[in-house]
Parts: sequence; C-alpha cells; structure tokens
Amino acid sequence: MKTKTADTEANCVCEPRKGAGLRIFETARELFYKRGIRAVGVDEIVCQAGVTKPSLYRSYESKDALVAACLESYAEESWVEIDAAVEAAGDNPRDQLRAIVTHYAVQMTSPDFRGCPMSNTAVEFPEPGHPGRPVVEDCKVAFRGRLVDITRRMDVREPEALADGLLMLIEGAYSTHHIFGSQGPALTLVRAADALIGAYSAR
Repeated sequence: MKTKTADTEANCVCEPRKGAGLRIFETARELFYKRGIRAVGVDEIVCQAGVTKPSLYRSYESKDALVAACLESYAEESWVEIDAAVEAAGDNPRDQLRAIVTHYAVQMTSPDFRGCPMSNTAVEFPEPGHPGRPVVEDCKVAFRGRLVDITRRMDVREPEALADGLLMLIEGAYSTHHIFGSQGPALTLVRAADALIGAYSAR
C-alpha cells in the first residue's frame, strides 16, 4: 500500500512542475483577459505565478513584451478554432460564413467570456507605439481578409461590403455583450448575419 508521500512523489513524476516562464505566461494571460492589461501589474503576476520578479524579466524583457506574447497566443488559438469551424462547414462559402458567425455567438454565451482580447487591447492601448498593437492590428486585418476571401466566392453583390458588414456585426456583438451580457443584443448575432447575407445575395 502506497503512503501519501509515495502518492505525491508519483504525481510529481507524472506531472512535472511547470517552468517559471510558463507559469508567468499562463498567469498573465488569465489575469489580462479577466481584468484588463493596465489593471494588472508585474508584482501581481509574479505573486500569483509563485515566481520572483527577476524570473519574469529573464523570460520577458518587459511587461509589454509579455502582453504581446499573450496576444499572439490568443490569435493562434482563435485561428485554430476558426479553421476548425470552416472545415466542419464544408465547401459552401455561405455555410462557412455562418459557421464563423455561429462560433462567435456560441463563444459569447460562456460565463467566462470577457470580450475579444484583441478588441479589448485596442481600446486600452490606442497609441500605435505599444508592442501589442501590431499583433492586434495584424489579427483583425487577417480576419477581415478571411471574410473577404469567403464572400468573394459567393454569388453576392459587393462582397467586400458584405464582409465588412459581418465584421461590424461581430464587433458590435462584442461591445454590447459588455453591457447586456449574452442575453442582450448579442443573442441576435446569427440572425442578423443571415439577414445581412440575404440582403447582399444576388437576385
């Protein structure tokens, strides 16, 4: 029969302790998303991560660099989810658009949802010099390009305008969620997108 000490040691072997850099990253990513970037200081990050301040600066040259790394992680995670939604929708571009919109609509129903990390950061840091700003801009430009690529394969008038309209619907749903929650205007996102697509469809 194993003792508690033996069990603990076995668990340590199976689940090695995370390195300081990873603990810092995961802690910062969660705190930034929940409370905002400006509201979270380096002292709080290292305290909650259980590391020292020099450990943070060995992994990241500054808080801004840590912010940029977290934003890049959000972007990569988002693209994986979008790619999966589009692939599951099949080859029909209208189905692909609806899958993307539905993905965001479902995302907004999560109790842990605090808005889009990229949009939130853009509001917190409107100045172009912040290291996180290029990550935000690249992600949003790439997403718009993805929508345009899909709408151009559809039998619609003004495919770029349709893509922009859908982008504004998604961003608008993010904004209203901060005030009204998932049961407010954001609840109509998919229906509004369907109506917009229908309005641009060739007759």
